[in-house]
Amino acid sequence: MKIDKELNLQEKLHILADAAKFDVACTSSGAKRNGKKGYLGNACADGICHSFAADGRCISLLKVLQTNHCIYDCKYCLSRVSNDVPRTSFTPEELCELTMEFYKRNYIEGLFLSSAVDRSPAYTMEQMCRTVRILRTKYRFRGYVHMKAVPGAPEELLAEAGYLADRMSINLELPTEEGMRKLAPNKNHRAILKPMSMVARTIAVSRLALGKSGQMERSMGNRYLEHSIFSEKERGRITRTTGEENVEELKRILLLPSEQRKGLEMRSFAAAGQSTQMIIGAAGETDYQLVKTTQYLYQKYDLKRVFYSAYIPLNEDSALPQPGTEVPLLREHRLYQADWLMRYYGFQAEELLSEQHPGFHEQLDPKCDWALRHMEFFPVEVNRAPYDMLLRIPGIGPKSALRIMQARRSGTIEFEHLKRMGVVLKRAHFFITCKGKMMYAIPLEETYIMRQLTDMNRKDNWQIQHQQDYQQMSLFDDFHLA
Repeated sequence: MKIDKELNLQEKLHILADAAKFDVACTSSGAKRNGKKGYLGNACADGICHSFAADGRCISLLKVLQTNHCIYDCKYCLSRVSNDVPRTSFTPEELCELTMEFYKRNYIEGLFLSSAVDRSPAYTMEQMCRTVRILRTKYRFRGYVHMKAVPGAPEELLAEAGYLADRMSINLELPTEEGMRKLAPNKNHRAILKPMSMVARTIAVSRLALGKSGQMERSMGNRYLEHSIFSEKERGRITRTTGEENVEELKRILLLPSEQRKGLEMRSFAAAGQSTQMIIGAAGETDYQLVKTTQYLYQKYDLKRVFYSAYIPLNEDSALPQPGTEVPLLREHRLYQADWLMRYYGFQAEELLSEQHPGFHEQLDPKCDWALRHMEFFPVEVNRAPYDMLLRIPGIGPKSALRIMQARRSGTIEFEHLKRMGVVLKRAHFFITCKGKMMYAIPLEETYIMRQLTDMNRKDNWQIQHQQDYQQMSLFDDFHLA
């Protein structure tokens, strides 16, 4: 389809910003870079893309595509080649100008740049790199930049992108090969995982070269946590390289030619790490397949985050849910909860789900669901339980578990102490004892506790399922209630 280059900048922005809304990017940046004389902008590690920083600030990105003209025909994508939609593209100069004008007006603090695959992966990646290079050199912009890498692009361009951007992401799209063949015939997992591996390896080598640890910062201060999906073997896998291998890797990938380095300050390679995204509900995969794939990606490629995007039925195709089908927002929410449990609470994917139990409970969060299916471990005495067991109690998180570990060194813990430590007692009291006694005299029966917990979570579940169906009432609108 012909790209319309006669559109003005505002019309291009309307088309390409709308097409970019399906890329998930609401996360903290992970990169901190202060302002510098002669440069514009900075990057804050506390929050990016409509997220809230530690000091309460809301930080936003300009999220846009370089172009929505695509040579691929992925059935789930609105920009696929067979769709009759308006097509356009930004030149690198236009996108840089737009970014700087938005920044000067305090609309944004950074850029999220993605693209459909125009002509070829190499051409598309070259255009994106050129955009960010002009932004970094000509405009001397030091703000946060998140770039989507294009599978199939040359390693040299991926290396340049890693130096230019703070975070890189390569979308896995679908968790199974069967789903990929069915919905994205032009793509395959091997072509996606190869650059993901290259980026992971280069991030680790870059950090070692700068005297930093190759291990991603995930621990959240969990110094008591010994059992998690990130085993000791996996933690050391990427960082175990010989000095000679490090040097050769740096020469081959990290050290750009002098003409490319001109005007570009020496930077760490993808300082905020890499992430990926999977589409939920398009290919009929189970939650168990999704969490297994997620765990594999974290262990194998040292990802910073795996994002989930509930599929919105937009294209008419017999292989897809039909337009009007309910968007699986609650399922997406449960997957994010499970992702958190695997990364910070020491859970394995096989503990949360199995082939016999492949889906999450609709009315219970995954942690409560696990606890109810393993009542043989409860109740837990909080004055004696180890840290990893405290983390498995519903209502107790990493911070409150650490506070319990520290507080019981100097005395016995009571229920009133737990509340002040941040424990959510309305959930936790079903599963714990203090000095051998429960908070209330209740039966330790799965059906009884489930009934209490589902009733407690009913409001939250309804809001997640119907968040597009309601809005906050205003004193200035009567909504025609009369």
